[in-house]
Amino acid sequence: MAGMSRSKAGSPHDPRGKERFNEERATYTVASAQPDLEAGIAAIRETVKTLKPRPGVYRMLDTRGDVLYVGKARSLKARVANYTQVKGLSNRLQRMVSQCRAMEIVVTNSEAEALLLEAQLIKRYRPPFNVLLRDDKSFPFILLRADHAFPRIQKHRGARRAKGNYYGPFASAGSVNKTLNALQKLFLLRSCSDSFFNNRDRPCLLYQIKRCSAPCVGRIDEEGYEKLVGEAKDFLSGKSSAVQADIEKQMAKAAEELDFETAAMLRDRLRAATFIQGSQAINAQGVGDADVFALATKGGQIGVQAFFIRGGQNWGHRTFYPKNTGEVDEGEVLADVLLQFYEEVPPPRTILVDRELEEQELLAEALAEGAGHAVAISIPQRGARRKLMQQAQRNATEALERRLAETGTKAKINRELAEFLELDEPPQRIEIYDNSHIQGAKAVGAMVVASPEGFEKSQYRKFNIKTAQTNDDFGMMREVMERRFRNLAEHPDGEEGKSNSHETVWPDLVLIDGGKGQVSSVMSVLEGLGIADQVPVIGIAKGPHHGREGREVFHFPDGREKTLPTNSPVLFHAQNLRDEVHRFAIGAHRAKRSKAITASPLDEIPGIGPSRKRALLLAFGTASKVRAAALDDLKRTPGISEGVAQKIYDFYHAGG
Repeated sequence: MAGMSRSKAGSPHDPRGKERFNEERATYTVASAQPDLEAGIAAIRETVKTLKPRPGVYRMLDTRGDVLYVGKARSLKARVANYTQVKGLSNRLQRMVSQCRAMEIVVTNSEAEALLLEAQLIKRYRPPFNVLLRDDKSFPFILLRADHAFPRIQKHRGARRAKGNYYGPFASAGSVNKTLNALQKLFLLRSCSDSFFNNRDRPCLLYQIKRCSAPCVGRIDEEGYEKLVGEAKDFLSGKSSAVQADIEKQMAKAAEELDFETAAMLRDRLRAATFIQGSQAINAQGVGDADVFALATKGGQIGVQAFFIRGGQNWGHRTFYPKNTGEVDEGEVLADVLLQFYEEVPPPRTILVDRELEEQELLAEALAEGAGHAVAISIPQRGARRKLMQQAQRNATEALERRLAETGTKAKINRELAEFLELDEPPQRIEIYDNSHIQGAKAVGAMVVASPEGFEKSQYRKFNIKTAQTNDDFGMMREVMERRFRNLAEHPDGEEGKSNSHETVWPDLVLIDGGKGQVSSVMSVLEGLGIADQVPVIGIAKGPHHGREGREVFHFPDGREKTLPTNSPVLFHAQNLRDEVHRFAIGAHRAKRSKAITASPLDEIPGIGPSRKRALLLAFGTASKVRAAALDDLKRTPGISEGVAQKIYDFYHAGG
């Protein structure tokens, strides 16, 4: 349980949370941290005494207060009491009860409300006994904005706060980028920012290559642009055939009138529409708006294939591999996947599945409540929907088989890596470190994390170097290690209330991008913290020949060096780990450098925002001239009041 952490318990992430939910926390039962079935049952029985037969959500907590499991119930009293009947519990649930030492309860108004809250809390706490839908990235959408006379079309991720029409989800950034490029050619809608749009005095390159109608410089009026926006909405809403037919008519008319330039432009737009239609490997005509989910199982693992269909168009597919599925019914797994998936993405009106789900009607009711429209979950029996489901089932099986083959290879490489680096067992958590700077300026330390399943991007961390001297790479690495491991050394079993898992979990291997000097620097910090024997450290550096024939050298803390053959899969894996931290470190350094470039000494003055800073620079030219300006000159500056002028003058002349 060392890898699990949680933030301080509180009300659900809901603006109406205080009004809708009544959260209570049961008193801790004093018991050993070791699994103890009797202690767990005693803690649950104490909680049952306080419960009523009302709907709600319960959380099981271990000795440290970390969440073991989140569940919902129609009747909290009856559901929680079931956990005290040991003979009726599976081995998985018995293990969970044996670790339980307290419970937290949230009462809701309905069972559907409890189901939605359960998904929120699972996402927040990631409990080890819940089925978890692991997906590090939010899904991309296409956004057609509605806050401008000439609406912008763009890719969008994250919260949907901007006013406009959202179309999605798309399965990947690649699929949305291809569609967006084709849509720009088809409807000639602008993709530039408002500031870029407002400052144009001639068309940009996108107009020249026929991917924008240049409304910024009046090449199309508001009425004509609005017509293009309407066509785009129709196309994205499933009326693609009507839009294509209309473009064909316009093209024929232009040809009859011998307006060949317009006809050629319309021909290119028609080709873009055909590209979107033809790029879909899945025939979804007649399906409308629907998401299709099919589950495959093999070798104790589960894969769920999802197709996203909007307006009869395929917007891509994604395979999910949920965690913690052992001893859980397949229908329950698929239901949990749907509930957690639609916590992030608005559900369509139709969801097609390949099997009966646990509490299928309740799930549809809960999704409808969250979406604000009716949602139907069904198993297709015939026609186009049945063919689509069969294709999803084939894809699910093939994707799972590929993953199992890859996982087997990864596990073998991980075992060989452990053997080569003389570890006791294959590492489950590898942390890789690097620094990035230019002549010591804007130095940044970087940590990336890898598990047997791949890179754990939610665990990445950057360190703004504060104390190390210019060009002191060893000092920078010492600072990074000090900040990473000090808290862990002081609280080796984790610290209550810590929400950042990298601060409460031990790595199985630390890889340093560097040689003997960097490894010595790291070991000096770990020895000072008294944990040198608890953290395996290896340095990886390029050998004497950095070209194609060169080999990476692995540096051990005792001074030994080892190499691997240039065709070794283990070497390739280690290089991949090192390259990832190098990429992340450079990206963090560039971001810090870019921020510094736009900074100004005027930013240090309290109350001086972008508009006042702009006014001062227009009036005086540079920040140094603002500093040297007399008070009367500052007061005469347009946009600067007397009070603000006095504040600026006092800031620079505090000494009198």
